[in-house]
Amino acid sequence: MQTVGSAADSIVVRHVAWIGAARSVELAWARDRVAACATVIETDHPAQLAARVDPVAGPWPAVAVLASDMPSRWTLADAVAVSRCWPLAPVVSVCTPLSEGRRRSGPALPGVEEVAWNELPTRLTGWFADLDAGRPGVLGLPAASRREDRVLEAAARLRAVARHEGQPLRVAAVARHAVDLDGTAALFAASGADVIDRSVGRPRLDTPADFVVWDVDRIDTDTLTWLRMLTIQQPGLPVVLLDSFPRSDTSLAALAAGALAVLGRPLAMEALAGLLCGLKTVRPGSDRPGTDLGAAGPGQ
Repeated sequence: MQTVGSAADSIVVRHVAWIGAARSVELAWARDRVAACATVIETDHPAQLAARVDPVAGPWPAVAVLASDMPSRWTLADAVAVSRCWPLAPVVSVCTPLSEGRRRSGPALPGVEEVAWNELPTRLTGWFADLDAGRPGVLGLPAASRREDRVLEAAARLRAVARHEGQPLRVAAVARHAVDLDGTAALFAASGADVIDRSVGRPRLDTPADFVVWDVDRIDTDTLTWLRMLTIQQPGLPVVLLDSFPRSDTSLAALAAGALAVLGRPLAMEALAGLLCGLKTVRPGSDRPGTDLGAAGPGQ
């Protein structure tokens, strides 16, 4: 990390190490979103790090990302090589849909968290917010920590950001099925947000909420059509879609139609907390919070 400018108006310049090729559409999109909010240190393989990184002058990344275009792309030796180069940087792996089934079974490499390609920008926003606040955050937990510890840490961050200028965030919860609606609404209510609108099927075009979370199960043509109508009716309204298995074609189409982000199902607290960390600004002429997500913006 580097600081540019005086103490009064200093700008924090963060670095992210990207190891591996970004040839697929998903990895290229994720890498571009990372580059939008950090300086990227890029290399094709961990074996090249020793020759390219100065052990004294750095640079020192906040996070090291292993780009996994297929299952078992990296070995434990590769992860160890990255950790030896940057001992203080957490190492995570970003995965494409080809690795989605394997990712949901648990991490392939001990101590290396696997993140879906579509959730990396929101996770990065949350991780940087933790660093700015001087908190270790989820990535600061020991590699041997239990899943319950990670959930509790993410829940604490979620409760801290689910309010806007001291007021609860007004949320519209929408789901294709009633049972999913109850779960989504309960998650936001537990975080301290105010769920003021619940709908089964599609969100209301005139919803008064500040934030819409729409569990679509899968993104189809009807979803994209209604999403365009909603964002035309209410420009700037943050809309997040939850998809069971996000694919590049449907996810990028949803971002182009006006969605703020596409997250996976079941919804991860860390991804949600990172997303809400970006709701910092206020849109002119509105009392709703706007978005300052940088990396998680609508696919520009």
